[in-house]
Amino acid sequence: MVNAASPSRLPNFIIAGAPRCATTWLAQTLNLHPDISMAQPIKPEPKFFLIDELFERGVGYYSKTWFADLPQENVLGEKSTNYLESPIAAKRIKDVIPDVKLIFILRNPVSRAFSNYLWSKVNGIETESFSKALELEKMREKSLPKNLQYARPFAYRARGLYAQMLESYYNYFSANQILILRYEDVQDDPELVMRNTHDFLGIPDRPVDATKLGIVNPVRSLEKISDNIAEELTNYFFIPNQDLAQLTGWDLWPTT
Repeated sequence: MVNAASPSRLPNFIIAGAPRCATTWLAQTLNLHPDISMAQPIKPEPKFFLIDELFERGVGYYSKTWFADLPQENVLGEKSTNYLESPIAAKRIKDVIPDVKLIFILRNPVSRAFSNYLWSKVNGIETESFSKALELEKMREKSLPKNLQYARPFAYRARGLYAQMLESYYNYFSANQILILRYEDVQDDPELVMRNTHDFLGIPDRPVDATKLGIVNPVRSLEKISDNIAEELTNYFFIPNQDLAQLTGWDLWPTT
């Protein structure tokens, strides 16, 4: 049983998703700031609020394992990208750290899906064509082996349904506790992304940090998504993207 009143050092902010959206870049760039310390070790991700066995060890375990040795005066953060996908994690975070700030980076779900596919393929997990992989997604998601339950290498469409996943966080937390960033802005204007993030966290801006690191964990492949599949996925995500705009008040990928 977790005791939320435990006198423990806990994160002031959490980078909670989404996969293949530059969350590792954001965490490592924030860690360059002298006023910020990310949970150590950075890898593997804590996933404390997601994994039952870890959560049952209590807040003291969480604090001691990832935050105890960090500078006392610093703003503390952690990154676990799977939190976005779990209403249970959202509720647990609210119960334990109700004032925490939450950061999500989202990417056009069409390009996110294809990047996910390329990642799975490069890592030897995916052997099908992208078209066939999309056909098999639901079946594969239902039969994932335990060692892949958080990696979810075949969740090409599912992980792009951002509004559906974010709904729990907007129900549990106030809008001013949530920062939504775009992957496309990380590519086009990383200084703006970091300026917005530093402002959200209430720390002095350091534009110099924004360009020190390139995108972390890029997939290097010459394969391109076909026009037909891109159009099919664009149509698939049209209404979910509208739902996202309504939820966040921001049309992240305008179609007109």
